[in-house]
Amino acid sequence: MIEDISHITFTVSDLDRMTDILETVFDAKEVYASGEKPFSHSPEKFFTIGDLWIAIMQGKSLSERTYNHVAFKIRDEDVDLYLERIRSLGLDLMPPRPRVEGEGRSIYFHDADNHLFELHAGTLAERLDTYSRLKEAAE
Repeated sequence: MIEDISHITFTVSDLDRMTDILETVFDAKEVYASGEKPFSHSPEKFFTIGDLWIAIMQGKSLSERTYNHVAFKIRDEDVDLYLERIRSLGLDLMPPRPRVEGEGRSIYFHDADNHLFELHAGTLAERLDTYSRLKEAAE
């Protein structure tokens, strides 16, 4: 039986650049760096964000951008703080997508390897409640 997410791995062309993103935007803590003698496929680093294990491995960038992404939960009152952190690194912010009232705000940005990240101020329960109310109002 699945218990939880074990870890998330991102293949990146520059470990140091991704380290800056993880530490600056996400307050990630580096807990391991393989250096030039990796045990895995390539040099790698491990980080924790809260209880979440994030791995980054040296490799080829994604060839294109898609909407596939990982979303991290933030508080609504911290949206401006995270926007400032993202802008300080010169990351590519996407314009916010149209949202219905009650969905929660999001920040979307790409790293240099075409990974899309979302910082979302909302929960699944809030979104389902919002969609349910909108559906009832439309009927």
